[in-house]
Amino acid sequence: MTIPNDEIERLIRAEHWDPFSILGPQPSGEGSGTMVRVFLPEAVEVVLMPDGAAGRAVPMRAVQDTGVYEVHLPQGAPPGYRLRVTDRWGNVSERHDPYAFPPLLSDFDLHLFAEGRLYQAYDRFGAHLRTVTGVPGVHFAVWAPNARRVSIVGDFNGWDGRRHAMRSRGATGLWELFIPELPEGTLYKYEIRPQDADAAFLKADPYAFAAELRPKTASIVRDLSKYQWGDRAWMDERGRRDSLAAPMAIYEVHLGSWARVPEEDNRWLTYRELAAKLIPYVTGLGYTHVELMPITEHPFDGSWGYQTTGYFAPTSRHGPPEEFMAFVDACHRAGLSVLLDWVPSHFPDDPHGLAWFDGTQLYDHHDPRLGYHPEWHSRIFNFGRVEVRNFLLNSALFWLDKYHVDGLRVDAVASMLYLDYSRQPGEWIPNQFGSHENLDAIEFLKEFNIVVHRDHPGVLTIAEESTAWTGVSRPTYAGGLGFSLKWNMGWMHDMLRYFSLDPVYRKHEHNHITFGLLYAFTENFVLVLSHDEVVHGKRALLDKMPGDLWQKFANLRALYGYMYGHPGKKMLFMGGEFGQWCEWNHDASLDWHLLEQDSHRGLHQWVRDLNRLYRTEPALHEVDFEWNGFQWIDYNDWEQSAVAFIRRARNADDFVVCACNFTPVPRHGYRIGVPAPGRYRELLNSDAAAYGGGNVGNLGGVEAEPVFWHGYSYSVCLTMPPLAVVFLKPS
Repeated sequence: MTIPNDEIERLIRAEHWDPFSILGPQPSGEGSGTMVRVFLPEAVEVVLMPDGAAGRAVPMRAVQDTGVYEVHLPQGAPPGYRLRVTDRWGNVSERHDPYAFPPLLSDFDLHLFAEGRLYQAYDRFGAHLRTVTGVPGVHFAVWAPNARRVSIVGDFNGWDGRRHAMRSRGATGLWELFIPELPEGTLYKYEIRPQDADAAFLKADPYAFAAELRPKTASIVRDLSKYQWGDRAWMDERGRRDSLAAPMAIYEVHLGSWARVPEEDNRWLTYRELAAKLIPYVTGLGYTHVELMPITEHPFDGSWGYQTTGYFAPTSRHGPPEEFMAFVDACHRAGLSVLLDWVPSHFPDDPHGLAWFDGTQLYDHHDPRLGYHPEWHSRIFNFGRVEVRNFLLNSALFWLDKYHVDGLRVDAVASMLYLDYSRQPGEWIPNQFGSHENLDAIEFLKEFNIVVHRDHPGVLTIAEESTAWTGVSRPTYAGGLGFSLKWNMGWMHDMLRYFSLDPVYRKHEHNHITFGLLYAFTENFVLVLSHDEVVHGKRALLDKMPGDLWQKFANLRALYGYMYGHPGKKMLFMGGEFGQWCEWNHDASLDWHLLEQDSHRGLHQWVRDLNRLYRTEPALHEVDFEWNGFQWIDYNDWEQSAVAFIRRARNADDFVVCACNFTPVPRHGYRIGVPAPGRYRELLNSDAAAYGGGNVGNLGGVEAEPVFWHGYSYSVCLTMPPLAVVFLKPS
């Protein structure tokens, strides 16, 4: 049987959509036996060699001068064979034929994928080291339903798209190929020829586990099964933990700019160096969680990782995947939870990424009113397509499964929920009911939370959601989106506006301090002072504070003190703990030299002691999301810019009093009501000399008196230090 000329032409032009119909072992048209056919355009001689002792070597016949070689085996093809290839440069090599291997994706895999329920697709798609019939190699699988042909290219085949065309799996749009003898570390891409264009283009693997360091963009074959984890006890305990009743003090960090190595061309720290330096620093400050701004692979440093191209690849800026595993493992061994920022809301249009992946807008929408994000100049995922939802769900589950991550903070949820987000009238399309809710995105977020909490008990999902959408952190069965927690953006903006005012004007804005308690228990809130507030001309936190140098530090200590007394979990962006003066710069290290100055060291110590108090006092963390954990003493002293309140533990008799003075005037004889008699010990005072304050306070504590005040039968007469927060507890 001779291959038809038109079939040869398709192979040569790399247009053949079904190479397995002509390459590899084929039924012979000569009555019996098998025809084995290969396409090796670099070869001048090819010999088929049966594996083991199952027959003799047989030279293959060249079909004209096309690079096609074939041989008829009357007794049928051996169960395994190799090809001895002599190329035009005289090199001789032996290899197995990729077209002699069967498909590895099962019919059940295809069925689940078509349903959008293949939740472990990351174990099948992408590039995986496999051993098939005793032969090691790499199995590739990719979704490109509108492609005419998909090939795997790399250094191993001279980036020649004719050489390793993939097998189409029909209507699913999946393509797969097992390439024998490829090693770990192989660089590769997919060469895709679309239906309506003659030119092919290269795409990185959407499921790649690693990628080259920018500006290079090739995907890299990586084996994630080799790392030996040492956090079994942590993982077992995590599923039993009640995180909502536990202390949660989060240190938000950008790994590329937390610290650098200036003597080595200002290079980034590796994951192992970060494990050695960052982890003891964060735990030494008493934080319970570290939140990493996106470490998913991204081409542009200035996107901070929020323009993701590698949804399954930790950025190579800091090292290979196993080193990031070691970082997470080290965090767990140190008692530190790891949260990742994850971005399912949009993706960039870099040519090697998801945009126009198979020649069509596969992952987003064709209509820019649905598919283009005007604020970030990026593409919006098509949440109504089951394959796209499956891709995103797999990305989320992947980090929890393979990297033992303890939670995902979902970026830009508001942009997902609203079709008119950041758009003017006429620039968006209403949903089927004529409204602006993105119904597909809502269903995706619900499914995301259901699947994550079902498959990974104890893991947290946190929404960065900046609107008044109801039920973000309520269960899906109660009509909510199902997140564990929600960032309290309103609280952050109110606090920063209030504390940036000169204290003389604060009495006119007193409602900014109290307003957050009107809605504090409608969601499970995280109080955040995030990276977004210290860039793009907004100034660093310390620089936002009014007054002279002493007042700036006192104001910032008071802000942190109020934050730790207020209901809700806590998060602070790196540098805020010691008073970074300059805005955050993603291309430079934090200004660690500032810790040589007393004022900055004092602020640093204040944050450490706040975290210690927060972790050791159940009243400050056990009941964050219900009214019975909070009680106002006085919220109405606007004239003196002062507030006082009580925080209670589950045991209501266990409580802490928090009193705040947001003016630079010390207030002597300031009386507040308290719920019980006895001596009230001063747990912390932000004006203590150790923190850089003036040491105005209550000499360690005060006695409650049977004087009715603020609705309580007892009261204490305090000395309220200037621009300060005081924590008290009955002995």
